[in-house]
Amino acid sequence: MKMQLLATLSAVVQQGSFAQAAEQVNLTPSAVSLQMKQLEQYFGQPLFDRSARNARPTAFAIELAAVVERSLAELESMRHASDTAPAGNVRLGITESAMTTLLPQAFAQLQRNAPGIALQIDRGTTPDLLQSLKAGRVDAALVVRPLSGGSSRLLWTPLLREQFVLVVPAGMAPGTAKQILSNSPWIRLHRSVVAGQMAARYVNQLLPQRQPLVDVPGIDAIVAMVAAGLGVSVLPRIRYQLRDAYGVREIPLGRGAPVRQICMVRRGADAGMRNLDAVEQAFVASAGM
Repeated sequence: MKMQLLATLSAVVQQGSFAQAAEQVNLTPSAVSLQMKQLEQYFGQPLFDRSARNARPTAFAIELAAVVERSLAELESMRHASDTAPAGNVRLGITESAMTTLLPQAFAQLQRNAPGIALQIDRGTTPDLLQSLKAGRVDAALVVRPLSGGSSRLLWTPLLREQFVLVVPAGMAPGTAKQILSNSPWIRLHRSVVAGQMAARYVNQLLPQRQPLVDVPGIDAIVAMVAAGLGVSVLPRIRYQLRDAYGVREIPLGRGAPVRQICMVRRGADAGMRNLDAVEQAFVASAGM
């Protein structure tokens, strides 16, 4: 029998329904129901009275959940009593922008504080990485929080807030963002990434029906195109190394500028895992530097 089944039982007893428990343990209600049936087969007796609209736990289920809670509390106490540094493999999904802004300093932090942790890096876009996280292909991910706010079943830790700017060639004449976007070709960050969706929404609100010159999936490539005089682009504020290397200029967008939030995201069921906590702490420290 898997410990996960007992943890799910505890969640059902605490929350009072399969649906609410499903949110807590990051499963579907049907998966929770299946696990409870597996437990009933294991113990050879019903755990819930299913005659009512909401399945009510039996006295045995309540007693069993209490045993589970005590056992988990003791295990948690033993975990915190350990003075060994966290170790093991962590599969980390990360967006391209976070690889250059956050990863180097965070990796250095991990080397100092938790050298036993081995990172396995998987690069991707926010939508792809969130799917990989939910499917268990990665343990955590560095992503842009979606415009919808993202799934409440996941644990979101904010790291950076990045305001969008208008990136123009260094020698372009002064003007407002609206004037420049009206008179210059617009190089659009591809809308397959969250930042591209945010930039497109801003431009379309400013200039309805504005059509792009081209869609480009990478910020570095767009900056190079802007530097070559091919157009302008609305992008998250770019790192100074890239700005200085290409000699482009950033124009603030004012109070209406979109802001993207870079977060570390984990599955709710993985809360309290020491190796993931260590990775998260390293990225939080990196974001504060």
